[in-house]
Amino acid sequence: MKPAKRRYDKSTPEARALRDEIVHGTFVKEGTMVAFPMCFPGASVPITADESHITALAVDHAGTVYGGTSGRATHLFVGMFHGVAGMVLDMGTVQGANHCTAICCGREKFVACVNGPAGGRVVTRALEPLPFDLIQEWGFSRTPFEDLGSPVPGERILHAVVDQTRAVVTGVTDSHLFVVDIEAGELNVVAEVPGRGRLAVGSEGGIFGLDDGAALWHYHVSAGVLERNVAPLPQGTSWDEAAIRWARDPHSGVLYVADDAGHLFAFAEEDGFRGPLGKTPLAPAGPMVVTLDGRVFGTCGEGVSRLFSYHPGRQEVRDLGAAVSVIERRRYGDMFGDAVMGRDGEIVFGEDDDLGHVWVYFPRVEAP
Repeated sequence: MKPAKRRYDKSTPEARALRDEIVHGTFVKEGTMVAFPMCFPGASVPITADESHITALAVDHAGTVYGGTSGRATHLFVGMFHGVAGMVLDMGTVQGANHCTAICCGREKFVACVNGPAGGRVVTRALEPLPFDLIQEWGFSRTPFEDLGSPVPGERILHAVVDQTRAVVTGVTDSHLFVVDIEAGELNVVAEVPGRGRLAVGSEGGIFGLDDGAALWHYHVSAGVLERNVAPLPQGTSWDEAAIRWARDPHSGVLYVADDAGHLFAFAEEDGFRGPLGKTPLAPAGPMVVTLDGRVFGTCGEGVSRLFSYHPGRQEVRDLGAAVSVIERRRYGDMFGDAVMGRDGEIVFGEDDDLGHVWVYFPRVEAP
């Protein structure tokens, strides 16, 4: 006869602590998240669920958020969360497109890179000015997009970034590097490069991308010069070109990036790579942002992702839990397509899911 199983005593301090950790430690442990719908609440309807996967975000000089969606169709939108605003405006769909891979803000215009069955295209439009008062009045007009065409007919656009002067967008297709003069609206192919994932702006202002031979290529925007295999990737690591994510420190220009296993590295043009600095709770690492105080925040894991932070002073990676919003919209956040830092250091995540929301995360303020 088997001995009776011992009943688990839920009243012990250890059991209560475990229960609290499971209940209250699963979701965001630090800071506050707000899931904002893709509309003006009470005045317009959200973007259709299967067209609202947010896959690209950018912020202009005034702190206004711009984004692009993927799914059955591509929408470009603008979000305003400062002053007397609080809304997302659907600026319209890009005909023939079903995926937005990048959006970049210039001084007076934005540039969006989209893909469709016929390949990649670049469209542009003037930035949206801040409204006078969206509590008392609501009125916007939808200006048509200007289509600049395809960098290379039939090739997808993989990613693009804007330089520090906000004058030139540099992008990469399946096999070519191209540039866009934002104000002139001119699109030019400059060289052949391997199409291997996302680009980043380095600490000295150069543009970097994954090259053949486990290294980076470097494009000097002002000189128009491309250098190949300039910085070897850390040894003993593997890099999924489709999943690689960069995050740039707004003060030092240092770039953070994670390998396939979630090991964090830092990269500076003058010093190359250093690390690993730590390891994310799950792999792969998703969209990441460096805040004004130098901390790194991002998502990690496949499917239901989790938030994490890296503190460079303490050299510590923290698991912040899964995304949840109980303000504005009561919603769990599973997958995110892109992230940017807002005007005041808050972090804006784009939800890559049906009925996607713009998630605004206010990190906890650290004690001095």
